[in-house]
Amino acid sequence: MEDKPRYSRISDILDLAVFMSSKVQGVTIPDIMERYNTSRRTAERMRDSLMNIFPSIMEIETDDSLKHWGFENYSISQLISFSPKEIANLEQLQRRTTNKEMKEELSKTVDKLKALNNKNIDTLENRIELIMQSEGYAIRQMPQYKIDGAIVDVIREAIHKSKKVLGIYHDKQRLIEPLGLIYGSKIYLVAREKAKGDDIYTFLLHKFSDLKITAETFDKKDFDLIEYSKQSFGVYHGEILNVKLSFNKEVANEAFNYNFHPTQKMKQEQDGSLTVTFKASGNKEIIWHIFKWGESCKILAPKSLRQEYIEMLNKCSEAQKG
Repeated sequence: MEDKPRYSRISDILDLAVFMSSKVQGVTIPDIMERYNTSRRTAERMRDSLMNIFPSIMEIETDDSLKHWGFENYSISQLISFSPKEIANLEQLQRRTTNKEMKEELSKTVDKLKALNNKNIDTLENRIELIMQSEGYAIRQMPQYKIDGAIVDVIREAIHKSKKVLGIYHDKQRLIEPLGLIYGSKIYLVAREKAKGDDIYTFLLHKFSDLKITAETFDKKDFDLIEYSKQSFGVYHGEILNVKLSFNKEVANEAFNYNFHPTQKMKQEQDGSLTVTFKASGNKEIIWHIFKWGESCKILAPKSLRQEYIEMLNKCSEAQKG
């Protein structure tokens, strides 16, 4: 592992202060090692250096076996500022989103960030505008769904407090245990519906109405939204497939730099082609994505996925003939 220049170490220490302050339960040594790609000994030195600067850093009691360090009853807000690039990035997200409510929330967030930097507001606005003028984005064709901001607020509160929600979905009243939100081309609610047992389902958020938080709490058990999301290719969950794809040499370099799935493994073959393997559910979303690569991609496994892909191509071909 290469040693970093001295200025980089200082930058990392300041970043660690922000990182630690942002976590209610503080951070662990493994957290520091992962974030800064460093050894355990270096991570311990970074923690110790920060504790020398901020004596208010304390060990925080948690339920797990790891030691956590963080700030208690202290704010480092005066050390934090937002660069024009960071604010411009948020403005780009605000422009790109097709969700009206999220667009409005992002716009308000940008206004607040600019207000925090109001000492140099004229210069800040000019630099942000320069960045925005030099960076565009491709228009994405996708449906737009209206979601009441109050519904999002109810869901967020319910998730935070582990409270059940009651609402109408597909013209039927349902009692839901909300576990998390997944943002894609649509917004999905990951939840349990107690009437159906302990299985986890995804619900389209824009199809809920009359959603109300109840006083009844529930146990999230060992649910982890990040791990749950990693199981699927996209949003839909189902049977886990051992997918194996082959990309010809013409697109191998492009595919090598592509993020297909968190579990992906890649192998460069002697003929210049690239083999990609991953484990995921969501066969239809996998097929839709493979179609984008055209004849450059071949499904090696599983056979069931390859057969389903062929059947879909045949149906599309027949539809065009008609």
